Amino acid sequence: MKKVLLAGSLAILALGSAASAQAAWPERPVTMVVPFPPGGPTDLVARVLAKQLTDQLGQTVVVENKGGANGNIGMQYAAAAKPDGYTVLYNTSSIALSPNLYRSLAFDPVKDFAPVSSTAVIPLVLLVHPSVPAKDTQAFVQYARQHPGKLSYGSAGAGNVTHLGALLLLRSLEIDAVHVPYRGSAPAMTDLVGGQVQVMTNTLNDSLGFIREGKLRALAVTSSARSGQLPDVPTVAETAVPGFEMGAWQGVVVPAGTPEPVIEKLNAEIRRALQSPEMQKQLKAQGAQALGSTPQEYAAYIKSEISRWGEVVKAANVKLD
Repeated sequence: MKKVLLAGSLAILALGSAASAQAAWPERPVTMVVPFPPGGPTDLVARVLAKQLTDQLGQTVVVENKGGANGNIGMQYAAAAKPDGYTVLYNTSSIALSPNLYRSLAFDPVKDFAPVSSTAVIPLVLLVHPSVPAKDTQAFVQYARQHPGKLSYGSAGAGNVTHLGALLLLRSLEIDAVHVPYRGSAPAMTDLVGGQVQVMTNTLNDSLGFIREGKLRALAVTSSARSGQLPDVPTVAETAVPGFEMGAWQGVVVPAGTPEPVIEKLNAEIRRALQSPEMQKQLKAQGAQALGSTPQEYAAYIKSEISRWGEVVKAANVKLD
């Protein structure tokens, strides 16, 4: 009887100790894995969030870039991490694209992660090199249709949102153009500025500098409303395709099995961070819109996006392995 009571007491103490450790999270630095190279549109927002969370949590949130394979390398790394709240993944729409693009993945985007919260969405912007004689979307459509196959569009990589987003947009506009994939948005933008490719649908925060310097021409944004950073640039919906809306969304997930109290605390801190004046200012400067959600809402959204992009990938017959 004494042994039973002792065992029960030890179990209660163990549970209490675990609960206490979870409540005290974080007790050491947290690693935020960004599955893309430094300096890109995802990295820019992730670093703003990491800094804000560092200030709120009193522990350093360190950004660790693990780029490659459309984000799959970083996602696989995070999926295999210990589910203790000290490794989080700053994910993008790639988490919904990869299951549709690859026949086999070393991780399951739904089963291997526990969603925490959405964070932000960045509109895409339809960009053309100044050599393209079009000042607006309608003129671009007319020119492209008169020169089928002559235009080429760059992307940050085959299967990236800048590829599939452009593909969806060009198909909606009934335009035929040649896809040229790059290893990241930086080399793609370099060649777009140089005129090696003539068109690109890139994230707004990665494009603003080139637009303001007059190196590239912005024809339309893919959000439902115009961007405050480019108030004179119309939306695709108001100029060419009614109802068209698309963006590069982002969020935070953790390895499956991460304790619920940790997920709840991280969710609360992320949503608090997104509402902070400093982060609102930083996101606005990048043309990004703050989101924020419950873990359940974000889980449902990821599943809906997997389904949505699955239809696009199937229609375009795009496979990467």
